Amino acid sequence: MTAPLTPPGPSSEHQPGADPWRQYQSAPESEPVSPHGQDPHGQEQGSGPGLATDLRDGAAIAVLLAACGVVLGLLWLWLAPRVQFFSNGEAIFLKDTENEGRIGADGTFLLISLGLGMLTGALVYLFRRRGGVLLVVGLAVGALLGSILGWRLGVWLGPSRDLLGAARKAGTDVPFDAPLQLMAHGALLTWPVAALATHLALTALFAPRDPQVQDDWPQGRPPPHLRTSQAEQKPVESQDPEDRSEPRGD
Repeated sequence: MTAPLTPPGPSSEHQPGADPWRQYQSAPESEPVSPHGQDPHGQEQGSGPGLATDLRDGAAIAVLLAACGVVLGLLWLWLAPRVQFFSNGEAIFLKDTENEGRIGADGTFLLISLGLGMLTGALVYLFRRRGGVLLVVGLAVGALLGSILGWRLGVWLGPSRDLLGAARKAGTDVPFDAPLQLMAHGALLTWPVAALATHLALTALFAPRDPQVQDDWPQGRPPPHLRTSQAEQKPVESQDPEDRSEPRGD
């Protein structure tokens, strides 16, 4: 006859005094943390650029885009169609009354601004994929300043605005170029709008998403201290029989 086997002693995990939720004990109330070692907002502490970095990058982008207005002005001066005048010694007339050069100059400025806006918006996104409010503000301000600089530079480098002096210099019945003008001033907004739209589209499509905090509690239940806090916040139904409305039969 064999002696009965002695059952093994209870393990530490099943002892009465053991706390299965010890690993999920909360931090002090002043510094709440999540089970993933992140802050309450789901972002790792110390991640992301600071305010000073955003301000510096936004200012640098605004200055660089404003300097790119020189490219806009030179391209506009080179590609814009010309309008010509001539003089008979007494008055100045259009050489071709059906010439649409002025409208073409506005369209050329708009198309160049559109291309520069898409290009600069993509470059700014590649420079900083995380984005930022100050970065977008610098993009918009720099693009607007670049448009104004390109417009004024094209007019300044273009033909003289003194039609009488240009007519005397050219001579009688000799055509001369009219000054370069931007009739539709709303085209100055093309560059900033295109840059912001491109940056927004790329950010929405390819920017890294914020991490989502998942409740990886064992068996889908939170630890006891969280269940206690949730139970305290849950409103208690009134047990007063007078507060309960009894249905009445017809």
